[in-house]
Amino acid sequence: MKAVVMTAVGEADILQLVDLPDPKPGPGAVVVEVAASGVNFMDIGIRRGMLEVPLPHVLGVEGAGRVAELGEGVTDLTVGQRVAWVYVPDSYAQRVVGPATSFVPIPDFIDDRTAASLMMQGLTASHFATDFYPVQKGDIALVHAAAGGVGQLLSQFIKMRGGTVIGRVSSEAKAAAAKAAGADHVIVDAKGAFAEEAVRLSGGEGVHVVFDGSGPATFDASLASLRRSGTFCWYGPVLGSQTTLPIMSLPKSIKLGYAVFSDHVHTPELLRARTFQLFDWVRDERLRIAPATSFALSEGAKAHFSIESRATTGKLLLIP
Repeated sequence: MKAVVMTAVGEADILQLVDLPDPKPGPGAVVVEVAASGVNFMDIGIRRGMLEVPLPHVLGVEGAGRVAELGEGVTDLTVGQRVAWVYVPDSYAQRVVGPATSFVPIPDFIDDRTAASLMMQGLTASHFATDFYPVQKGDIALVHAAAGGVGQLLSQFIKMRGGTVIGRVSSEAKAAAAKAAGADHVIVDAKGAFAEEAVRLSGGEGVHVVFDGSGPATFDASLASLRRSGTFCWYGPVLGSQTTLPIMSLPKSIKLGYAVFSDHVHTPELLRARTFQLFDWVRDERLRIAPATSFALSEGAKAHFSIESRATTGKLLLIP
């Protein structure tokens, strides 16, 4: 099979398309023929060396496809069944192997590319708005990267729960995508100078919650955007972290936390239940998935250059 591997830590041009043996399922595992693989910032972090992995290493953790082989003891999936997954390693490939419990059946009303676009970013956005900070009617939220995959879904969840969205985007070209996803107001800012406008748009009090995955460049301005006792949801360590933060320096009695995906879906039962909820919202047109930007599997490096450029909106997929 073909797979995209990183042969060293470095820039996107170190990625190579290589031939590897087809994987075989052990007990309790399945092999899936990949229809679409999601490209995520965590893949960039691994390629940059933020997480040590043995080399060469097949990138990717998310996707959708069809079950090709069953390992011993697997009874709840069948060969030919369409499934989606997240946090199954080595997903930039024509085939992937993982525990059967990591795969979620895809209903007939969801296509493969939509399923692959939903897993990482849909479950992440759901976690932020319903668990980490349960948005209430009347809340005002500042959403960074509002035209990106997480940002577009998060904006929709906030609106679904009765909140107001102030979306920040890095260029005027992305404003329309943020608006289409439900942003009530859009701030165009690439330099981290958005706090004053966010406070103005929230009636002078500051926002109730900030969802910030943009790294250190926006950290201080996000703090300044919050009202008293506001909540700061921080994520996206691939873009860098605040290495030291004296807790007594936090202003206005704010609450600050690092939102972790695995705390939201820490059992196979929760993975399936929460994914099925996302699928149902798409079917009922309560959740809109913007068309993904697709690349051939051989264009793994190009996809990485694109996501790092911040020039794209929505989801990026690799298609074997």
